[in-house]
Amino acid sequence: MNKLKESGWHFLLIVICLVLLLPVLFMISNSFKTLQDSYHSMLQIIPAHPTLNNYLTLDKQISLLRIIWNTFFMATIVTIGKIVTGLLSAYAFKYFSFKGKKLIYFAFISTIFVPFTVVMIPNFLVISKLNLLNTALGVALPQLCDATGIMLFLKAMDKIPNSLIESVRIDDIPSYKILKDIVVPILRPNIISIGAIFFINSWNEYVWPTLILKDKNSFTLPLALQNYISSEGGTNFPLAMALSTIMIIVPLLIYLIFQRYILNSISSSGLK
Repeated sequence: MNKLKESGWHFLLIVICLVLLLPVLFMISNSFKTLQDSYHSMLQIIPAHPTLNNYLTLDKQISLLRIIWNTFFMATIVTIGKIVTGLLSAYAFKYFSFKGKKLIYFAFISTIFVPFTVVMIPNFLVISKLNLLNTALGVALPQLCDATGIMLFLKAMDKIPNSLIESVRIDDIPSYKILKDIVVPILRPNIISIGAIFFINSWNEYVWPTLILKDKNSFTLPLALQNYISSEGGTNFPLAMALSTIMIIVPLLIYLIFQRYILNSISSSGLK
């Protein structure tokens, strides 16, 4: 009976994996098809006449390497900013006592429930006044602090015994050394996993960069992809699939490299 249950779960897992992977396979397959083949045999996984022309055309039409660098650079700035501010804030909330701490913490956490559309226009006006339009800093600045990161790092710090921190404080060791030499090494798996999630989210971000970046030389990959997708028809499907394939390479590599840290962090945090 147990073997039947296990085989049933394995079968269900395989079905779910296939459902999730099929769109990716179709996307990669169509990126190697001609325009005619992509419309006539869209659901054919193996291209009848495989070609690299779509990737070569992309390289000619847009500054592909520059756009990839723009996306990587912006995602890196945002990720580092969120990790640094999240760690510092979580450390302060965890190990310092100050007036109004709970109120300030709940004020931070409450920003999670504020829709992005509410703060989008005020953020745009501030960035415009600072003359940061069409810049990586203009995209990154409003995103350098994230309440979700603070909450996740605070949860991760629960596994550090308070007695350890208190014993070190008795020796008058500065807080920045405690953070650098004790807290950060212990939380390294959590930092890696949370940072990977932040990076992937920033890499795929579209709405906010659309408002800030108008110069094509400053575009990110999601913005460049929009040039090949038209709601009124005329979409160059193979080129769009080729650019989409390029877009998923870096997030996929990050997930594959840090998969162990991400899964361990999720399981240790008690998330189901």
